Amino acid sequence: MVMPFVDTASTVDASRAFPLGISVPCTGSPSMDDPRGACANVAVYAPGVTTLEIAYQAPGGTWQLTTLPNVTDGVHHGIVEGIPAGSRYGFRASPDHEALPLAMPTMDFDLDGAQPLLLDPYGRGVDERDDFITNVRMASDFDWGVDHAPRVPWRNTIVYEAHVRGQTMLHPDIPEELQGTYAGMAHPAMIEHLIALGITAIQLLPVHFHVDEPHLQNLGLTNYWGYNTAAFFAPHPGYATQAAQAAGPHAVQDEFKGMVKLLHAAGLEVILDVVYNHTAEGGQDGPTLSFRGLGEMQYYRHDGHGRYVDTTGCGNSLNFAEPRVVQLVLDSLRYWVSEFHIDGFRFDLAVTMCRNAANEFDPRHPFLVAVAADPVLSGTKLIAEPWDLGYGGWQTGRFPAGWVDWNDHFRDAIRSFWLADRAAIDAGGHGGSVARLADALSGSARLFEPSGRSRLASLNFIAAHDGFTLADLVSYDRKHNEANGEQNRDGHGDNRSYNHGFEGPTEDEEILARRAQTSRNLMTSLMISLGVPMITAGDEIGRSQQGNNNAYCQDNPIAWIDWTNTPQSHAMLRITKRVIRLRKEFLAGQPHDYPARENQSYFHWFDASGIPMSGDSWQDPRHRVVQLLLGSDDGQVVGLVVVNGAAEDVKVTLPALSNEGGTGHRLFELRMTTSELNDRRQGVRVSSGERDVVQANTINIYRT
Repeated sequence: MVMPFVDTASTVDASRAFPLGISVPCTGSPSMDDPRGACANVAVYAPGVTTLEIAYQAPGGTWQLTTLPNVTDGVHHGIVEGIPAGSRYGFRASPDHEALPLAMPTMDFDLDGAQPLLLDPYGRGVDERDDFITNVRMASDFDWGVDHAPRVPWRNTIVYEAHVRGQTMLHPDIPEELQGTYAGMAHPAMIEHLIALGITAIQLLPVHFHVDEPHLQNLGLTNYWGYNTAAFFAPHPGYATQAAQAAGPHAVQDEFKGMVKLLHAAGLEVILDVVYNHTAEGGQDGPTLSFRGLGEMQYYRHDGHGRYVDTTGCGNSLNFAEPRVVQLVLDSLRYWVSEFHIDGFRFDLAVTMCRNAANEFDPRHPFLVAVAADPVLSGTKLIAEPWDLGYGGWQTGRFPAGWVDWNDHFRDAIRSFWLADRAAIDAGGHGGSVARLADALSGSARLFEPSGRSRLASLNFIAAHDGFTLADLVSYDRKHNEANGEQNRDGHGDNRSYNHGFEGPTEDEEILARRAQTSRNLMTSLMISLGVPMITAGDEIGRSQQGNNNAYCQDNPIAWIDWTNTPQSHAMLRITKRVIRLRKEFLAGQPHDYPARENQSYFHWFDASGIPMSGDSWQDPRHRVVQLLLGSDDGQVVGLVVVNGAAEDVKVTLPALSNEGGTGHRLFELRMTTSELNDRRQGVRVSSGERDVVQANTINIYRT
């Protein structure tokens, strides 16, 4: 049978359905920088609309409107002329969703009074003027020079979680025009602080373009943390300098890249906190910015009744059972690695991204498989926040090889031992035993073994952006979130904190001394633990949020770091630097595969009498002293950590050990104590088998 010939010249152009977003056409396109105008291949996955139009404005030109004439598997695509780099653009669906002529000509478009334009899910730049948001076509011409990724091994990594704006807004040594910006983060004064502290990686709170929720706008507040993403490929302009913002998205992009380049030159890795679990469109009554207008049923997860399934607490959940959503996230991640030289990612509410079609967490989810097989992404640092708010949402320890999990078990165990237990003991009761503490310090091995991972899969933290700061953990029993406008109903109620006898700021010297000692215990516990430690910015100098444990909407001094140098902040910084240095010294003497090997027999636990811990000792809450002896493959003892969680000083018998050759006793040198006696006692030597006094509620660290 002979099919009739159909002339498609008037209805089909030479466009492609890939790559998504704006790209250079295969053939026949002018240069993107051609002043006569450039053309582009435009492709948008929009299965929810019949016809998709692109509105665009070349620099200095008027708005134009044209229809993307072709549709392939839900992707609307076409060749668009006169849209060079720097052009603003956005999309709109046919208002009545009826098919329009495929070969609709380009025409002038009056933006006034028109419906808001939909953002390109693949848009590389964003322009926001008078609350009117559009994309911008971007060029890539940054001079990276000899930039190299530091590629710090996980075992040597120390993460510093920071907010671009809050980190530098109040720093006295950073010029005012750079405070709160990408450029400020990479200022020599900030880099000097980070290097002197000893951290190796900066983990930035969300820097993707985000918007404020309507309820915050009504309260006159903003989403300071930025966990409300509207564009997964565009840096947030609000964190750039005023000069860069005035110059446009290209200048914003270059300032961000300049920050990464300078941090890399200092040997610091850059990790992004990314929010792919939901979007800024919120619930079904939220604003339509992009995805909802392009393909609501495909981009978002729904139940059998067509309602949104919300496992994020933010109104919607991206549908990772949809291949195009997985592709979107993979393309975004690769873009940030290739274009911005990012070293890794921390995935907010990562469980939502790994829920299958039945809405259940799957450690072999196609997204996880794709990341593991990707030649670009598999070499980056991948950190999971291993929970969400849905059924079966707590999955710490179950992510696959190649991933590191935020370890909430570590957080809770350390807080309970030094804070909640301390409060109970001071009130005349009993605290818990040392078993949970010991498990946390040794890397929560049993938690991660079923996934085939080692202790290095545990990202250990005491405090994070979400919750009390370390200083507030020792100063408040209750959250104080009144400034958030929700009658203090928001934020976690289970903080396991302890105010040491007075709620909030005080001038009582005894209370301040007890708080300082507990702060030292918390920071030291973090740094002597196996796994990957993370410090929250400002904890090294005792930053307070005035008891606010949910400062997501506080773009003000409540959440900014106060860099005022006080005796208290100086003392905390000094002890933090000291314990980080001890951690690095210890690791430098270990085999390259430490502590990831299966054989961990060089860990030995002893009680206060220097006798190996028994089952009863582990579980008895009256026994709040434990000694951790650290060895090496060749049988050499290299360190001893003694923890005294009791309310009184204890004479501890150090484990009996022989010198090399089996004669005499080994000498332990006290390298640090968290008690106020550190400066006087540091350097004291005690023979193995002899006794040393360990002050109440302190940690002693010895080396042989």
